[in-house]
Amino acid sequence: MKTFSPKPTDITRNWFVVDASDKILGRLASAVAVRLRGKHKVEFAPHMDTGDCIIVVNAAKVLTTGRKLDQKKYYRHSGWIGGLKETSLRDMLAKKPEDVIRKAVRGMLPKNRLGRAMLKKLKIYAGEAHPHEAQKPETLDV
Repeated sequence: MKTFSPKPTDITRNWFVVDASDKILGRLASAVAVRLRGKHKVEFAPHMDTGDCIIVVNAAKVLTTGRKLDQKKYYRHSGWIGGLKETSLRDMLAKKPEDVIRKAVRGMLPKNRLGRAMLKKLKIYAGEAHPHEAQKPETLDV
């Protein structure tokens, strides 16, 4: 018996919309990462992008447990001496709620060009509206 390896023509991509309101951030990101990677499909192959396209709405209403709103920090560096900047989760949710979910999902995907391609299939919106009605997305309950 041969090992099955899917061809690019065998891959079918479906569109799903996920409502992030009142969902725990890590659990939501984990479920989205599995769908983006395609691990829920029978024809999954770790060297190919077999995942679906995911639309996340209401990103501003995502929840966290414990005291993460004030204790979790996001770091970035400007490249200059003393250029380390930090932002709390509370500030990130107020300014860029899309980036909170994007960073959480990105940490759960492969760290190579395949992971970057998977992340491009993730569309995140802070509010209820999204411009992807033409793709006829199905509702996904996570």
